[in-house]
Amino acid sequence: ENRPIPEPGPNEVLLRMHSVGICGSDVHYWQHGRIGDFVVKDPMVLGHEASGTVVKVGSGVTHLKPGDRVAIEPGVPREMDEFCKSGCYNLSPTIFFCATPPDDGNLCRYYKHSASYCYKLPDNVTFEEGALIEPLSVGIHACKRAGVTLGSRVFVSGSGPIGLVNVLVAKMMGAAAVVITDLSASRLQKAKEVGADFTIQVKNESPQEVASKVKSLLGCMPEITVECTGVEACIQAGIYATRSGGTLVLVGLGPEMVTVPIVNAAVREVDIRGIFRYRNTWPVAIALLASKRINVKPLVTHRFPLEKALEAFETTKRGEGVKVMLKCDPTDHSP
Repeated sequence: ENRPIPEPGPNEVLLRMHSVGICGSDVHYWQHGRIGDFVVKDPMVLGHEASGTVVKVGSGVTHLKPGDRVAIEPGVPREMDEFCKSGCYNLSPTIFFCATPPDDGNLCRYYKHSASYCYKLPDNVTFEEGALIEPLSVGIHACKRAGVTLGSRVFVSGSGPIGLVNVLVAKMMGAAAVVITDLSASRLQKAKEVGADFTIQVKNESPQEVASKVKSLLGCMPEITVECTGVEACIQAGIYATRSGGTLVLVGLGPEMVTVPIVNAAVREVDIRGIFRYRNTWPVAIALLASKRINVKPLVTHRFPLEKALEAFETTKRGEGVKVMLKCDPTDHSP
């Protein structure tokens, strides 16, 4: 609140922030001060699912002007390295990323960002939808990596926000049937609302038993599994469930070392792929939202003003609802 309003550089824009979603990683940094090798050593602003209004543009910016409503892609390459040259800029080791130490996020009133990674929102796409492009992008990137296509049978493990966006994207990309698992009945109900065909509430089943239930509901083993929890038993179930020659994409991040039935995957030619965030997804997501081909609005279950950020974080920590959204601009009364 007491920080000076930043001045944008030649290729940057200054934004008045509007909507910022709270992510599980934000809560993890708040509670634990680190995620893997990313350690918080100094005070850090959280927030990386965001949208806002341009209030000032740098001298080199031509595609945006004050008053434009934009969605913010939080990952910005710092240099044109081999990964950027090949189009995989998300893998650049020196990338700037909002709310990943030591880079500040955008849960604040005013924020400056690279203009090339701010995308103008069409009039029929809301600020909240703009902020939800970040988690939606994870689903787009994961489903692309998985090769979801017309008629695919898909198993999504975990019905949190990332599991739900994978359901949305898989169905939009042509999946014939999607089955999703979770511990929570209320989250599985939300998955049904956004398009899941079958749900499995996991209780005490073994990974093999979960895989058997998936096969039974789909009528066959799924060609594609998208694992969104990072839990060892869920990764194991993902391997057992995926049909021979199929693909398992690991989205959820858990402990560094996990025990998995790797020989089972190897002898059945199950491809195991990772994803790291996303790349080149904002234009795709904006087109999908503007054309109403995809609806992310049901994901937002709680809204708080910035002044009640702590309450919002506590709500997310307790696992209530799905997506908690903070509104940073008290003068803007639009929905």
